[in-house]
Amino acid sequence: VQLQASGGGLVQAGGSLRLSCAASGRTFSSYDMGWFRQGPGKEREFVAAISRSGGFTYYADSRKGRFTISRDNAKNTMYLQMNSLKPEDTAVYYCAADNRHRQPGRKVDEYDYWGQGTLVTVSS
Repeated sequence: VQLQASGGGLVQAGGSLRLSCAASGRTFSSYDMGWFRQGPGKEREFVAAISRSGGFTYYADSRKGRFTISRDNAKNTMYLQMNSLKPEDTAVYYCAADNRHRQPGRKVDEYDYWGQGTLVTVSS
């Protein structure tokens, strides 16, 4: 599967953005999907994940309540709605796909397919 993330940009603190991750192929629904981010000088970290059907979602504790992950299998697309953005949310956001494990993971090495990333910059 090939992934392409989009929707990043410059936003003021307190604002919102919606990221999208478009997947190629006809087997999107067979992949658990995740969002990760990598801030300046930082390691890539888990943001959120969603199961194949979309019935189960997982969040990093610090993002729970502000971010919402969702997917539309008919459109081969995953989303990340980000609200109440903070300057510390500034990062390149990556989408990822996995079909090796039984449930969505929180670790980078649990995902085999990655999009190119989209930059989110939150100004104070």
